[in-house]
Amino acid sequence: MNAAAGEHPGRWWHRLDDGRVQCDLCPRDCRLHDGQRGMCFVRRRVGDAMVLTTYGRSSGFCIDPIEKKPLNHFHPGSSVFSFGTAGCNLACKFCQNWDISKSRELDRLLDAASPERIAEVARDSGCLSVAFTYNDPVIFAEYAMDAADACRAIGLHSVAVTAGYIHAEPRRAFYAKMDAANVDLKGFTEKFYFQQTGAHLAPVLDTLQYLRHETGCWFEITTLLIPGHNDSDAEIDALTRWIADHLGPDVPLHFTAFHPDYKMTDVPPTPRATLARARRVALANGLHHVYTGNVHDLEGGTTYCPGCHAALIERDWYLVRRCELDAAGACPHCGTRVAGRFGRFERGFGRRRIAVRVAA
Repeated sequence: MNAAAGEHPGRWWHRLDDGRVQCDLCPRDCRLHDGQRGMCFVRRRVGDAMVLTTYGRSSGFCIDPIEKKPLNHFHPGSSVFSFGTAGCNLACKFCQNWDISKSRELDRLLDAASPERIAEVARDSGCLSVAFTYNDPVIFAEYAMDAADACRAIGLHSVAVTAGYIHAEPRRAFYAKMDAANVDLKGFTEKFYFQQTGAHLAPVLDTLQYLRHETGCWFEITTLLIPGHNDSDAEIDALTRWIADHLGPDVPLHFTAFHPDYKMTDVPPTPRATLARARRVALANGLHHVYTGNVHDLEGGTTYCPGCHAALIERDWYLVRRCELDAAGACPHCGTRVAGRFGRFERGFGRRRIAVRVAA
């Protein structure tokens, strides 16, 4: 195999009897002739093997508040070192990072950095975690996993922001490296998934159940509510009942506001009333921690004690105004433990986003 610069041997593939190579990373099962790329664009057949073409290359590095991922129960107020690559294995018509995730121009990947260098810069920047985000880290799993190993070696956490569209074997390997994840549950009908993302619902539900029942990875769920597409009372009711029944009441759920973008510029923004309605439905169905996002909503951004209902973490968008939880996540009023991963809170990182250049 003659790999070009930036290419790295891929895992999870096998040869077919007809001479093609099948990628076994995600349920798309792309079958490739020599030189062809998968639907994600970044996994390519070279000779008789599969390579990842974006290993060690990034579309950019930033320091963000952890609440931007969004993760509200994973070291609130901390900063996270964030990066992504290019490409995606879904085809969401509403993608709000489409300039990165849909990119077919690998020259956009201006920053190069080894996994070890990423971990070092994150630590030196005062970050508690590194997030694989902006596009789905599933498609650059080898790079993300090596970076997660480098982070763990120096005491940093690793966070995946993902659609959860991955096969069982790579899923086990990938999430074994992750300390936290936010999984996009983009809707709750097969019709929505197929028509609007080009994917299927069942594998995402499998990933969520795997995370809940077979790993120690902390995870939260995000659903972007798109007017007229996945925001009906019936769908929100079914989605939140499923979470309560299959994952439990303590998994945080974020309902976020859509804004017109990519191939859905004709769809209006999500009204604040829709987010409030969805939150009420979810709470009525027994979920303890339901948030609204992409809007200023003090009530929808606040973490409440599931025992005494006291306001414990008050947020305005990404800004943590105050946090009353102790390092173990216990309510100071009634002692109830809030689900999540917490530590000593001093002050929030704030809303700011800081761009960082990383020399290889």
